[in-house]
Amino acid sequence: RSHSGEISFPGGRLDPTDPTAEFAALRETEEEIGLTSDFIEVVGRLPDYVTGSGFRIVPVLSVVKPDFMLTINEDEVDDAFEVPLGFLMDPANHTRNSRIWNNRERFFYTMPFGDRYIWGITAGIIRVVYERLYA
Repeated sequence: RSHSGEISFPGGRLDPTDPTAEFAALRETEEEIGLTSDFIEVVGRLPDYVTGSGFRIVPVLSVVKPDFMLTINEDEVDDAFEVPLGFLMDPANHTRNSRIWNNRERFFYTMPFGDRYIWGITAGIIRVVYERLYA
């Protein structure tokens, strides 16, 4: 709820019954957008991502097989959309911005795509993927 209204990947807190971050990621993905693990191949983890607001995120990197259908949980998600990987991995589409928050200047990436504005944590995680795999 701390980041509601932002574009984000599926995710949430680890439940006490979640044996791994990967299990939690698959569970949250199915709960939020109805994408079942039958269509998901987990390929690894990125380094923990620590936010300026105090959250530690464990990004789980996966490949999604084609021909899936989404079922949006309207209590948690307003909309879902796809962005071409080529767009996200092109550094020309990564803009670095800053804002003052709690009397400190915070820096973040933005990746505007059509009428969508990807920024903050989501853009930061995408940037880590770019730096690790494409730079």
